[in-house]
Amino acid sequence: MAEKKKETKLRGEKQLLKSFRRHARAAGFKLQPDEKILNSIIKGELERLKKYGALYCPCRRVTGNPEEDKKIICPCIFHKLEIKQDGFCKCRLFLKE
Repeated sequence: MAEKKKETKLRGEKQLLKSFRRHARAAGFKLQPDEKILNSIIKGELERLKKYGALYCPCRRVTGNPEEDKKIICPCIFHKLEIKQDGFCKCRLFLKE
């Protein structure tokens, strides 16, 4: 049973990573190149999915207000401006190409 959970978790991580790669490519960004940091962000996303039912950005606070919280579903509404201004989004998942 534990092996099946681990397999499901790895599949979820791979699917999420694939989705983020697709978004980064389409938006002209790149993903965090440091595998350790990238994996930490992906795991944080999946933990929030399990806890809250949505892929909330792991570096932002979930308020419990659905209207406010939908702004921080990754990729959040802030990431493009942050990348333009700073070269990366707050959690450093997406970076300027």
